Amino acid sequence: MTQMTVQVVTPDGICYDHHAAFVQVRTTEGELGILPGHTSLIAVLAVDELKVRRLDDEHHVDWVAVNGGVIEVSNDTIQIIADSAERQRDIDVSRAERAKQRAEQDIEEAHNKHLIDQEKRAKIALQRAINRINVAGK
Repeated sequence: MTQMTVQVVTPDGICYDHHAAFVQVRTTEGELGILPGHTSLIAVLAVDELKVRRLDDEHHVDWVAVNGGVIEVSNDTIQIIADSAERQRDIDVSRAERAKQRAEQDIEEAHNKHLIDQEKRAKIALQRAINRINVAGK
């Protein structure tokens, strides 16, 4: 069986490193499904989930919350460089819920004070928190 190596790297080090039969990820251009033999590419990732169907069992799927970054596919190797990423099993849901609430408050406050840059940052923080909550619930 042909396999791919999937590695997610953050500034803190390797977050994920396994072999896969299929990978699904969202880029800024849209959804991308990757099978062994996929053509080489580099793309910018959206804040979204990474789905990895493992080789050991077709029903074994790993989920990773990826907060943007870049994906490179080459010679059945998928490398994702992300600002931050968390495996489903490592996500602290209550912390993510608190981050979501804090971001919602920050958005409202920045909007009311017409602080456009702060509002943009708060919206990104909200998106990341929601992504973590969604991945944790898989």
